[in-house]
Amino acid sequence: MTTTNLPVWDSCETWSRDRITAHQTDRLATQLQRLGRDSAFYRKRFEEVGFDPRGFRSPEDLRALPFTKKTDYVGSVADSPPWGEFLAVPRETVARVHFSSGTTAAPVPQFWTARDLERWADLYARYAHAQGIGPGDIFQCLFTYTWFVGGLGATAGFQRLGATVIPAGSQETERQIRTIAAFGTTVLCGTPSFMVHLGAVAREMGYDPAASTVRAIIVGGEPGGAVPATRRRIEELWGARCCDAYGSLEFQPIGFDCPAQTGPHLAEDFAYAEIVDAVTGEPVEDGTPGVLVLTHLDKEAGPLVRWWTGDVLCRDSRPCACGRTHARLIGGVRGRADDMLVVRGINLFPSAVEEVVRSTAGLTDEYRIVVDSTVRNPDTGLLDAIRLQVEPLSAADAARVAAELAAAVKDRLRVRAVVETVPAGSLPRAQHKAKRLVVEP
Repeated sequence: MTTTNLPVWDSCETWSRDRITAHQTDRLATQLQRLGRDSAFYRKRFEEVGFDPRGFRSPEDLRALPFTKKTDYVGSVADSPPWGEFLAVPRETVARVHFSSGTTAAPVPQFWTARDLERWADLYARYAHAQGIGPGDIFQCLFTYTWFVGGLGATAGFQRLGATVIPAGSQETERQIRTIAAFGTTVLCGTPSFMVHLGAVAREMGYDPAASTVRAIIVGGEPGGAVPATRRRIEELWGARCCDAYGSLEFQPIGFDCPAQTGPHLAEDFAYAEIVDAVTGEPVEDGTPGVLVLTHLDKEAGPLVRWWTGDVLCRDSRPCACGRTHARLIGGVRGRADDMLVVRGINLFPSAVEEVVRSTAGLTDEYRIVVDSTVRNPDTGLLDAIRLQVEPLSAADAARVAAELAAAVKDRLRVRAVVETVPAGSLPRAQHKAKRLVVEP
């Protein structure tokens, strides 16, 4: 690849739909046969449903297979620790291991070979190139590096572009601002909420973020980059262009804005995408929101087939005004098909909160998670914390128990909790299914 003035990083970005389909069909045929041979999980799954990968003829044939869900993956690791049954290459060829956040269960691993890492870096480079980023830029990466996946991917991709990289992480806000000022940072990446916070702190320190050298901001980890009001807030605050990035631990990266900013482009040479009804699992037409389901086309270590992302999106397969032909995710991530919350870039499930509450002594069995304006960022509408209503067994111990619970949530889930104690017996009791999550305007 090259970073000349070509409009695209890779010629595949302008392939016709027919060529994209032909490429996907060819790669899927090869991948499925390999998995039937080398993946313990998929070898068993194919046998269970009577699927013979040698008979694969078109992407629609994938519908004969069930979705692969997080529970499948977690179960495989539990049954065959620590590597699980998805690994499809010899263990000694695994070059990198990253882990899930562990908010719903013990952290589970994902794997990359050296070739997978090259592919990953090139995809990040492709998407950053679409924003006109290249040699001469100074990129300050504010995605976290501790155990998480995004920071290293972005670092590798921007280095491939020829940019100077500052791997700053997501801590020490004032130091981040001083670094931007001292080194003339031109590109930032981080969560939307952190970009807003960073700008606010800069103003408190006497810096005008809009007068800084920053000209491009890449946001991910939260849906705010595709929310018009949030994007406007970031762009006005920093005087810089804001583009949306979308990825996950299992698929890195999935999509990235082009200059037209009409929705992240899928990397359709890297993954085959289906949009399906959240209830029936049947495919929906372009323009209809549904759950994104992805299949790796060429990943070597631990590839996934029909991976249920749980993210609700809307696809448009028509060519973009920018000239790229890969489908776009209009409006970015719309939300989750389940009750997952995103708190300052951390994916948080109510079941994980339940585990912490139930592990805290001195409380009744009843509690509620309340999502309302008291824990939403007033500028972005995104969550800065969660609010918990709990019932101490003893009113005299209420303050101590609340402090212990807040500390436990911060330590185990890495999010802030505002704990509100209420008298024992005051929360609703349920005869069947308790409603633990309450979302208010």
